[in-house]
Amino acid sequence: MFTGIIEATGEIAELRAQGGDLHLRIRTGKLDLTDLRLGDSIAVNGACLTVVALPGDGFSADVSRETLALTSLGGMRPGDRVNLEKALTLDARLGGHLVSGHVDGLGVVVERRDDARSVHFTIEVPAELARYVARKGSIAVDGISLTVNAVDGRCCELNIVPHTLKETIMASYSIGQQVNLEVDLVARYLERLLLGDRAAEAGGGNMLDLLARTGFLPE
Repeated sequence: MFTGIIEATGEIAELRAQGGDLHLRIRTGKLDLTDLRLGDSIAVNGACLTVVALPGDGFSADVSRETLALTSLGGMRPGDRVNLEKALTLDARLGGHLVSGHVDGLGVVVERRDDARSVHFTIEVPAELARYVARKGSIAVDGISLTVNAVDGRCCELNIVPHTLKETIMASYSIGQQVNLEVDLVARYLERLLLGDRAAEAGGGNMLDLLARTGFLPE
């Protein structure tokens, strides 16, 4: 588990295809590695990766095909910067929100504009994730815990303060850029809970099916 509070930005040092997936080496910059051990977890742009080597200036991890399919990691190049956060410890403050490190899908930056000293971003989320994004709710964008200012269909609006721009990779975002998204854990589990016994059926149904069956949406 993570909090979505980025501890440092790192740099992709090497990407190497290996057995159908990807081996990744990252230089971690100012991230404190003194308490890091093989097998520990680090969120890289919001994707939870397992440390398989500690070369001294950072760490290495293997990226599965599932992670490559759901995240932007496979499209990165050496020199690209990434957000880094070590796994949450039980004595740490939860400054953001509970983040699992399991990316749900890719969003796209569709608008960027200055708003006083902050920057306003609009992110288009995949259609299948839109129902989990709510005004004043939480979302993780490239591992950053953020509050949703507004929603309009598939788009959510975010206001990023100067500190976050300085301490993460968001200052470099441009129109059309893909970003890793993780929706709020509570929203996902609540949907599953509301399905009741239907959740145990083959296919499991979904919330839209439930709303249609109960008359809130046309069948």
